[in-house]
Amino acid sequence: MLRARCVRLTFRNGRFEPSDGPAVEQEVHDPFWDLVADGSWDNVRVDMRTALSLRDSGGPNPALYAARALESTVKIISAERGWLTGKERGAANVIDTLVSARNGRFIEPWEAEMLKRFFADVRNPDAHGAGSVPQPQLTPIQTGWAIEFCMISIKSLLKRF
Repeated sequence: MLRARCVRLTFRNGRFEPSDGPAVEQEVHDPFWDLVADGSWDNVRVDMRTALSLRDSGGPNPALYAARALESTVKIISAERGWLTGKERGAANVIDTLVSARNGRFIEPWEAEMLKRFFADVRNPDAHGAGSVPQPQLTPIQTGWAIEFCMISIKSLLKRF
């Protein structure tokens, strides 16, 4: 017996891509791609496309590329607003510029903590060498969550920008 399986696809940028379903497409993906369409967000787009491509092909570390897109977003916003001092030593320091009362509290402290925890707990273990212990691996569900977290966070930041 031959069975057909439903494959969720969406047509974007002149090609078919796997889809997470209509609700996620309408509420997360479509607004995200609209917000990063401008040329100043090239690195964000490239890294997020890489994350999705690696996720869809089973490639290594897709969440790392999504995190890079999020970090680029935070850096671009802080740079454009003139909040960077040149002394920032990582994503957490750049996030501090967004939550600073001196800078008008672009994001709330709870949002800053969520972003910092994401970088510390999801991005950093994947971005740094594991040494002699096994390299950490996210499950496919965790990978999907990490990518969507980054897309939603970027979308939230850009709507305020």
